[in-house]
Amino acid sequence: MTLLDDIRYLRPLQALRSVRALIDNPENTGEVFKIIEALKGDSLARAVARMEADLQGSALLRSKPAILPLLSDREALRALPEGSLGRTYLDFVESQYLSADGLVAASEEAPRGREKNADERWLANRLRDIHDLQHVMCGYGRDELGELCLLAFMAAQTPNRGISFIIMMGRRIAFIIFMGSRKFRQEAPDIDIDSCVAEGRRIGETAKWFATVNWEQRLAQPLDILRSELGLSAPVVY
Repeated sequence: MTLLDDIRYLRPLQALRSVRALIDNPENTGEVFKIIEALKGDSLARAVARMEADLQGSALLRSKPAILPLLSDREALRALPEGSLGRTYLDFVESQYLSADGLVAASEEAPRGREKNADERWLANRLRDIHDLQHVMCGYGRDELGELCLLAFMAAQTPNRGISFIIMMGRRIAFIIFMGSRKFRQEAPDIDIDSCVAEGRRIGETAKWFATVNWEQRLAQPLDILRSELGLSAPVVY
């Protein structure tokens, strides 16, 4: 795909409308997906090509495993050992009143762009479905700053104009929240949002690309060992 083709698939007006809506309500996950969809260009096609060049990635593209049913099976997750990825994920989503299906519903608010092939559709859905799994792996909470740091991690792993734009805009949203919350200022008066976001990007650059990980086979593994194996350092600034 040429640069002209890439630009042709951008929808800046849709992105602008969603930006305004997200500033009004930073909790509106559906608008995040709309921004990513509007500005992604050919990033998904590039990610698929990158996976095809990777031994583990190409195997996943051929088999196209589905992580969503496993993340939705709470009884099976509850039966996993304490400290495992799957069990820690379950504790996380239950403490936050989340569900794997909730991300699917939010993503479906975004109008789809150009028709994707089977590999692109699978990868787009997989990156969406492992969002909260990435929260657990990286150690980022669902607070505003945690979400920004995770977006920085994701943008480093799988470059996407939409995510990068949300990070830039999100610093402004987080700053407004930071300045407007007396309690938060008292608890963290010296917070450096830019340093936290930069740290998330560095962690994403050095860790194994999450898109090439067979998460279906990793849910029962100890979280600490898995983090070490994937080269995932703990956030310190955050």
